[in-house]
Amino acid sequence: MIRHTLMLVAVFTWAALAAQVQAQPQAGGAEDLRPKIGVVEVKTNPTLQTAVAAQGGDKSLSLGRVTEAIDGRLIDRLHNTRKFRVIARSDLDAVFKESNFVLSGNVNTNDASAAQSFMVSGIDYLLVTTVDDFQDFVETATFAGTGEQAQKRVIRLGVVAKLYNSTTGELLESVGLQLGPDDPDYKKLRDISEIRSYTTTDGDLSDKLLVNASYVMADRVANRVLDVLYPAKIIAKTGQQVTINRGDGTDIAAGQTWAVYALGEEMLDPDTGISLGREEVQVGKVKITDVQPLFSRGQVLEDLGVDKGQVLRMLPDAQ
Repeated sequence: MIRHTLMLVAVFTWAALAAQVQAQPQAGGAEDLRPKIGVVEVKTNPTLQTAVAAQGGDKSLSLGRVTEAIDGRLIDRLHNTRKFRVIARSDLDAVFKESNFVLSGNVNTNDASAAQSFMVSGIDYLLVTTVDDFQDFVETATFAGTGEQAQKRVIRLGVVAKLYNSTTGELLESVGLQLGPDDPDYKKLRDISEIRSYTTTDGDLSDKLLVNASYVMADRVANRVLDVLYPAKIIAKTGQQVTINRGDGTDIAAGQTWAVYALGEEMLDPDTGISLGREEVQVGKVKITDVQPLFSRGQVLEDLGVDKGQVLRMLPDAQ
């Protein structure tokens, strides 16, 4: 009897300890309140897939490589913003088992009838990315006078990214992003080599070019999501130094110049009554001096009322 009593006491003690552990917040002393974002597997527009397949050769394989690279990089970039809890792909597969018709790319996800499929319990936001443009070709240039030739590989890539509020099914943002030779980020790609017989090395360089293009595009999609949901803001100001709530793993980097905006009244569309955001007035400029894992520091270059809580946006020439 005594032995049974001791066993019962032990069971209740362990149960009480387990309950306390479950009730306690996560390590660091605070519950993780970051929103959950589900990243749907990157798809290819069916029409594009058919057109690429008709070209023959390895074009379909190249398109597949690009899609896979965007998919993996996108999850990595969103995770490293430290603003979201990214939902595992295996969990999403179970959630969308009954709604694959929407995610197949054959349905216009702007339609109201499709919105219901994006109302997902336990997930705050849903990101759907579709590759809708892909070109991979080689241009040959002949240099006058010498007759020498150079080969320039050209990659063009386009995606449509749609961000949904998965609690309501509302489409929050839909943006088409393009990457090509005229783009400032294209310099990050290696696209010129001398003409020579194709070898294994050439194949490796070609594959790297495709992957690099995919990474640039994935970074743009992740940063767009971040800008829509969490614009960069000044969280502290001491003298002419500011601290910004955006750190390593995002698009911020030392040496960049960002414009600072004070937020005014909310603007409403007079026809629909829908909010168009808040009025923004530029009040200064900040040069990023130091990037830490969770935040960044900057030096105020122009101060017309720079203060805590104001929004920052990267200037075009800062990229």
